[in-house]
Amino acid sequence: MISLPVAGQAGPHIVSPSKIIALGLNYREHIAESESVSVQGFTQEIPSEPVLFAKTPNVLIGPEMPIVIPKFLAAYGFDTIRVDYEAELALIIGKRCKEVPAEAALDHILGFTCMNDVSQRNLQNSDRSGWFRGKSLDTFGPIGPRIVPPAAIGDVQNLDIICRLNGEIVQSGNTAQMIFPVNEIVHFISRNFTLFPGDIILTGTPSGVGPLSPGDVVEVEIERIGTLRNSVMAEP
Repeated sequence: MISLPVAGQAGPHIVSPSKIIALGLNYREHIAESESVSVQGFTQEIPSEPVLFAKTPNVLIGPEMPIVIPKFLAAYGFDTIRVDYEAELALIIGKRCKEVPAEAALDHILGFTCMNDVSQRNLQNSDRSGWFRGKSLDTFGPIGPRIVPPAAIGDVQNLDIICRLNGEIVQSGNTAQMIFPVNEIVHFISRNFTLFPGDIILTGTPSGVGPLSPGDVVEVEIERIGTLRNSVMAEP
Protein backbone atom coordinates (compact mmCIF):
# COMPACT_ATOMS: atom_id res chain seq x y z
CA MET A 1 0.00 0.00 0.00
CA ILE A 2 1.42 3.38 -1.06
CA SER A 3 0.61 6.65 0.70
CA LEU A 4 1.21 9.94 -1.15
CA PRO A 5 0.71 13.54 -0.05
CA VAL A 6 -1.89 15.60 -1.92
CA ALA A 7 -1.05 19.19 -2.77
CA GLY A 8 -3.20 21.57 -0.75
CA GLN A 9 -4.58 18.89 1.57
CA ALA A 10 -3.58 18.03 5.12
CA GLY A 11 -3.70 14.24 4.94
CA PRO A 12 -2.14 11.72 2.55
CA HIS A 13 -3.95 9.66 -0.06
CA ILE A 14 -3.74 5.86 0.04
CA VAL A 15 -3.02 4.63 -3.49
CA SER A 16 -5.07 1.45 -3.82
CA PRO A 17 -6.48 1.05 -7.35
CA SER A 18 -8.85 -1.64 -8.54
CA LYS A 19 -7.03 -1.42 -11.87
CA ILE A 20 -4.21 0.37 -13.67
CA ILE A 21 -4.88 1.13 -17.33
CA ALA A 22 -2.06 2.41 -19.51
CA LEU A 23 -1.70 3.85 -22.98
CA GLY A 24 0.87 2.68 -25.45
CA LEU A 25 2.05 4.69 -28.45
CA ASN A 26 0.67 8.06 -27.31
CA TYR A 27 3.69 10.17 -28.32
CA ARG A 28 4.66 10.33 -32.00
CA GLU A 29 8.42 10.32 -31.36
CA HIS A 30 8.07 7.20 -29.18
CA ILE A 31 6.28 5.50 -32.08
CA ALA A 32 9.18 6.50 -34.31
CA GLU A 33 11.66 4.69 -32.03
CA SER A 34 9.56 1.51 -31.97
CA GLU A 35 11.96 -0.37 -34.22
CA SER A 36 14.83 0.10 -31.79
CA VAL A 37 12.62 -0.82 -28.83
CA SER A 38 11.60 -3.99 -30.74
CA VAL A 39 8.33 -4.87 -29.01
CA GLN A 40 5.53 -6.78 -30.66
CA GLY A 41 2.57 -4.55 -31.45
CA PHE A 42 4.74 -1.48 -32.06
CA THR A 43 4.41 -0.12 -35.59
CA GLN A 44 5.13 3.21 -37.27
CA GLU A 45 1.39 3.79 -37.73
CA ILE A 46 -0.31 6.53 -35.70
CA PRO A 47 -3.17 4.79 -33.81
CA SER A 48 -6.72 5.85 -34.63
CA GLU A 49 -7.83 5.32 -31.02
CA PRO A 50 -5.96 4.87 -27.73
CA VAL A 51 -3.93 1.65 -27.41
CA LEU A 52 -4.71 0.21 -23.98
CA PHE A 53 -2.97 -2.35 -21.79
CA ALA A 54 -3.13 -3.23 -18.11
CA LYS A 55 -0.68 -3.21 -15.24
CA THR A 56 -1.61 -4.96 -12.02
CA PRO A 57 -1.59 -3.22 -8.60
CA ASN A 58 1.32 -5.35 -7.32
CA VAL A 59 3.63 -3.15 -9.43
CA LEU A 60 3.17 -0.13 -7.18
CA ILE A 61 6.06 1.20 -5.12
CA GLY A 62 6.65 4.66 -3.71
CA PRO A 63 9.49 7.17 -3.99
CA GLU A 64 12.95 5.93 -2.97
CA MET A 65 11.81 2.28 -3.04
CA PRO A 66 13.87 -0.05 -5.27
CA ILE A 67 12.84 -1.39 -8.65
CA VAL A 68 13.72 -5.09 -8.42
CA ILE A 69 14.77 -7.05 -11.51
CA PRO A 70 13.51 -10.60 -10.81
CA LYS A 71 16.02 -13.43 -10.74
CA PHE A 72 13.72 -15.88 -12.58
CA LEU A 73 14.50 -14.05 -15.84
CA ALA A 74 17.97 -15.59 -15.88
CA ALA A 75 16.44 -19.04 -16.37
CA TYR A 76 15.23 -18.09 -19.86
CA GLY A 77 18.72 -17.71 -21.27
CA PHE A 78 18.03 -14.35 -22.94
CA ASP A 79 21.12 -12.91 -24.64
CA THR A 80 20.44 -9.68 -22.75
CA ILE A 81 17.85 -9.15 -20.03
CA ARG A 82 16.27 -5.82 -20.88
CA VAL A 83 14.16 -3.86 -18.40
CA ASP A 84 13.27 -0.32 -19.53
CA TYR A 85 12.23 2.91 -17.84
CA GLU A 86 9.26 4.87 -19.23
CA ALA A 87 8.52 8.28 -17.70
CA GLU A 88 4.80 9.05 -17.70
CA LEU A 89 2.12 11.40 -16.40
CA ALA A 90 -0.41 9.39 -14.39
CA LEU A 91 -3.86 10.40 -13.22
CA ILE A 92 -5.89 9.01 -10.35
CA ILE A 93 -9.66 8.77 -10.64
CA GLY A 94 -11.58 10.60 -7.91
CA LYS A 95 -15.10 9.22 -8.27
CA ARG A 96 -16.90 6.34 -9.92
CA CYS A 97 -17.69 7.13 -13.52
CA LYS A 98 -18.86 5.61 -16.77
CA GLU A 99 -19.03 7.16 -20.25
CA VAL A 100 -17.60 10.49 -19.11
CA PRO A 101 -17.90 13.26 -21.73
CA ALA A 102 -14.50 14.63 -22.70
CA GLU A 103 -15.45 18.10 -21.50
CA ALA A 104 -16.21 16.73 -18.00
CA ALA A 105 -13.11 14.54 -17.64
CA LEU A 106 -11.24 16.76 -15.17
CA ASP A 107 -14.24 16.71 -12.82
CA HIS A 108 -13.65 12.98 -12.27
CA ILE A 109 -9.90 13.16 -11.59
CA LEU A 110 -8.53 13.27 -8.05
CA GLY A 111 -5.14 14.41 -9.25
CA PHE A 112 -2.00 13.89 -11.31
CA THR A 113 1.36 12.37 -10.40
CA CYS A 114 4.53 10.88 -11.88
CA MET A 115 4.83 7.21 -12.71
CA ASN A 116 7.49 4.99 -14.23
CA ASP A 117 5.97 2.33 -16.49
CA VAL A 118 8.86 -0.12 -16.00
CA SER A 119 8.74 -2.73 -18.77
CA GLN A 120 10.39 -6.14 -19.16
CA ARG A 121 11.06 -6.14 -22.90
CA ASN A 122 12.00 -9.81 -23.38
CA LEU A 123 8.65 -10.98 -22.06
CA GLN A 124 6.77 -8.13 -23.70
CA ASN A 125 8.23 -9.09 -27.06
CA SER A 126 7.80 -12.85 -26.74
CA ASP A 127 4.63 -13.60 -24.77
CA ARG A 128 1.88 -14.73 -27.12
CA SER A 129 -0.72 -13.12 -24.85
CA GLY A 130 0.84 -9.68 -25.34
CA TRP A 131 2.20 -7.07 -22.95
CA PHE A 132 0.48 -8.16 -19.71
CA ARG A 133 3.27 -10.06 -17.95
CA GLY A 134 6.16 -7.83 -18.99
CA LYS A 135 4.32 -4.80 -17.64
CA SER A 136 3.11 -6.29 -14.35
CA LEU A 137 6.10 -7.71 -12.50
CA ASP A 138 6.48 -6.73 -8.84
CA THR A 139 7.88 -3.17 -8.32
CA PHE A 140 7.42 -2.25 -11.99
CA GLY A 141 5.22 0.76 -11.20
CA PRO A 142 6.94 3.46 -9.13
CA ILE A 143 4.54 6.34 -8.38
CA GLY A 144 4.81 9.75 -6.69
CA PRO A 145 6.15 11.88 -5.14
CA ARG A 146 2.81 13.64 -4.63
CA ILE A 147 -0.65 14.05 -6.13
CA VAL A 148 -1.61 17.42 -7.60
CA PRO A 149 -5.36 18.12 -8.08
CA PRO A 150 -6.58 19.39 -11.48
CA ALA A 151 -7.26 22.87 -10.08
CA ALA A 152 -3.61 23.20 -9.07
CA ILE A 153 -1.96 21.60 -12.10
CA GLY A 154 -2.74 24.37 -14.58
CA ASP A 155 -2.78 23.27 -18.22
CA VAL A 156 -2.31 19.51 -18.06
CA GLN A 157 -1.51 19.52 -21.79
CA ASN A 158 1.53 21.71 -21.27
CA LEU A 159 3.73 19.95 -18.71
CA ASP A 160 7.40 19.15 -19.26
CA ILE A 161 8.37 15.51 -18.62
CA ILE A 162 11.98 14.55 -17.97
CA CYS A 163 13.59 11.21 -17.14
CA ARG A 164 17.11 11.06 -15.75
CA LEU A 165 19.23 7.95 -15.54
CA ASN A 166 22.13 8.31 -13.11
CA GLY A 167 21.78 12.08 -13.34
CA GLU A 168 21.74 12.32 -17.15
CA ILE A 169 18.61 13.31 -19.08
CA VAL A 170 17.44 10.41 -21.25
CA GLN A 171 13.84 11.49 -21.94
CA SER A 172 12.56 15.01 -22.47
CA GLY A 173 9.07 15.79 -23.69
CA ASN A 174 5.90 17.72 -23.03
CA THR A 175 2.32 16.57 -22.59
CA ALA A 176 1.42 18.84 -25.52
CA GLN A 177 2.95 16.09 -27.69
CA MET A 178 0.31 13.52 -26.72
CA ILE A 179 -1.68 12.09 -29.61
CA PHE A 180 -4.68 11.64 -27.32
CA PRO A 181 -4.98 14.32 -24.60
CA VAL A 182 -6.07 13.58 -21.04
CA ASN A 183 -9.75 14.46 -21.52
CA GLU A 184 -10.08 12.18 -24.55
CA ILE A 185 -8.26 9.38 -22.73
CA VAL A 186 -10.69 9.47 -19.79
CA HIS A 187 -13.64 9.66 -22.17
CA PHE A 188 -12.44 6.66 -24.20
CA ILE A 189 -11.50 4.45 -21.26
CA SER A 190 -14.68 5.19 -19.31
CA ARG A 191 -16.72 4.29 -22.38
CA ASN A 192 -15.18 0.82 -22.22
CA PHE A 193 -14.85 0.27 -18.45
CA THR A 194 -16.41 1.66 -15.31
CA LEU A 195 -13.75 3.59 -13.44
CA PHE A 196 -13.63 3.55 -9.64
CA PRO A 197 -12.07 5.94 -7.14
CA GLY A 198 -8.34 5.25 -6.94
CA ASP A 199 -8.01 3.72 -10.40
CA ILE A 200 -4.84 4.85 -12.18
CA ILE A 201 -4.49 5.81 -15.83
CA LEU A 202 -1.05 6.13 -17.44
CA THR A 203 -0.94 8.47 -20.42
CA GLY A 204 2.07 7.24 -22.42
CA THR A 205 5.77 8.03 -22.59
CA PRO A 206 7.91 10.34 -24.74
CA SER A 207 10.79 9.02 -26.82
CA GLY A 208 14.08 8.00 -25.27
CA VAL A 209 13.15 4.84 -23.38
CA GLY A 210 16.08 2.64 -22.51
CA PRO A 211 17.45 -0.10 -20.28
CA LEU A 212 17.89 -0.20 -16.52
CA SER A 213 20.63 -2.10 -14.71
CA PRO A 214 21.23 -2.95 -11.05
CA GLY A 215 22.84 0.02 -9.34
CA ASP A 216 21.10 2.61 -11.52
CA VAL A 217 19.08 5.49 -10.15
CA VAL A 218 16.15 6.63 -12.30
CA GLU A 219 14.20 9.85 -11.84
CA VAL A 220 10.91 10.93 -13.42
CA GLU A 221 10.29 14.66 -13.14
CA ILE A 222 7.09 16.37 -14.27
CA GLU A 223 6.55 20.11 -14.14
CA ARG A 224 4.39 21.28 -11.20
CA ILE A 225 4.39 17.77 -9.68
CA GLY A 226 7.95 17.00 -8.63
CA THR A 227 10.54 14.24 -9.00
CA LEU A 228 10.02 10.52 -8.48
CA ARG A 229 13.32 8.83 -7.65
CA ASN A 230 14.02 5.08 -7.46
CA SER A 231 17.10 2.90 -7.41
CA VAL A 232 17.41 -0.40 -9.29
CA MET A 233 18.56 -3.69 -7.83
CA ALA A 234 18.71 -7.35 -8.79
CA GLU A 235 16.58 -9.71 -6.75
CA PRO A 236 18.82 -11.43 -4.19
